[in-house]
Amino acid sequence: MSELTQASQSGPVAGTQNNGGRFSRYVHAMHAQGRLVVQPRMGFADLATMREGLLGVRRAGASAIGTITLDSYTRVNDHDSARQALRTGAELNGFPLVAHGADTTRALLDSVSGPRFPVQVRHGSALPYPLFQAMVEADVDATEGGPVSYCLPYSRAPISRAVEAWARCCELIAEQPEPMHLESFGGCMLGQLCPPSLLVALSVLEALFFREHGLSDISLSYAQQTHPGQDLEAIAALRRFAGERLTAATWHVVLYTFMGVFPRTPTGSYRILEESVRLAVRSGSERLIVKTPAEAHRIPTIAENVDALEFAESIARDEAGRAGQAVVATDSGIYEEARLLIDSTLELAPTVGGALVKAFERGMLDVPYCLHQDNANKSRAYVDAGGMLRWAEPGRMPLDVARGSARPVSAKGLLTMLGFNERRFDGEQLTHGHLRSVQYAARPHPREPA
Repeated sequence: MSELTQASQSGPVAGTQNNGGRFSRYVHAMHAQGRLVVQPRMGFADLATMREGLLGVRRAGASAIGTITLDSYTRVNDHDSARQALRTGAELNGFPLVAHGADTTRALLDSVSGPRFPVQVRHGSALPYPLFQAMVEADVDATEGGPVSYCLPYSRAPISRAVEAWARCCELIAEQPEPMHLESFGGCMLGQLCPPSLLVALSVLEALFFREHGLSDISLSYAQQTHPGQDLEAIAALRRFAGERLTAATWHVVLYTFMGVFPRTPTGSYRILEESVRLAVRSGSERLIVKTPAEAHRIPTIAENVDALEFAESIARDEAGRAGQAVVATDSGIYEEARLLIDSTLELAPTVGGALVKAFERGMLDVPYCLHQDNANKSRAYVDAGGMLRWAEPGRMPLDVARGSARPVSAKGLLTMLGFNERRFDGEQLTHGHLRSVQYAARPHPREPA
């Protein structure tokens, strides 16, 4: 058995709880009990609805954490437009934290949150200092993002400006008397078609950036991709890096259910969620961000989010009770590739932030298919016949990919790859429509078609 296969089964233990705040204490306590913490994506502009959503998650039959996802105006610091929407009743796609104000947000959290139900604010902002000020004033437990992961996919701001903004944000929350948890979004770049070694490297580099600016309560992320064995290898590598390089911090790993083109059938959606839950348990991940069958069509309701959380809980319990793994981790060199990317980046400047800026300037970090002006966009990836995500062209990144093996990716090929998981999981229903997983059949979804 390879070293990484062994790591995927046991993995290093997450960082000590001594430096952790309320959010991390709950995650670590649940993990010590063998429980996977599950979390929805959820955000509503209306206070009553947001409170109802959080209470619904708190009452769910699962080890759940609450989420307050912010709206698009707030993410880009257009708080006047958010306030105008609140005054006129215009629809918003999330919670306008700054427009509502710290007192209102604190009152909302006080009415639902506690030691056994922490809440995380999720936002998507490349320049989030006003949001961090509002979160500190509202006594928020946790948030997420990063200078790369919330800049390249979501913003036109220069990465140098995002690095400066995130440095100020980290220093602000590091000054607080109670540790605030910060989750790197680096393992979720663009959702899909980013090879695992780069996802792992970016998550680790953002975590090192957080440490550089005084934070000690951190999680590292990874998003489910197209091959369960490769994902096991990637998460083992991520946990190994955390054990090696975050020794003085409290840390854990959060896995995201697939963030790309989602299956459109109810069964296909639950099957990909099931695979992500089993991956989380097998890899030793402490927390999972779930998705619902509504994802391919619209924003899910509170009830649909709760159903997904409870389904995930049932699968996690089933997986924890299994004697052995049905999936074996691949051994494709993810750790070695990621280490090369991390170390070659850190050599570029005396600070992690400065090194990140230079690495993207020189194309030594290069996210495939990312159109941000500071990304070289010379690298390419492809899904091979076995479903593994591989480099088609590494661009100027210092990766040992045989140049003769580089293969062009056509527009048609790109679209085909983007729909890989949609076809894989929906195809099971379309080909064998009468079949259901044991767990899914045992607990039919109330909106499942007859």
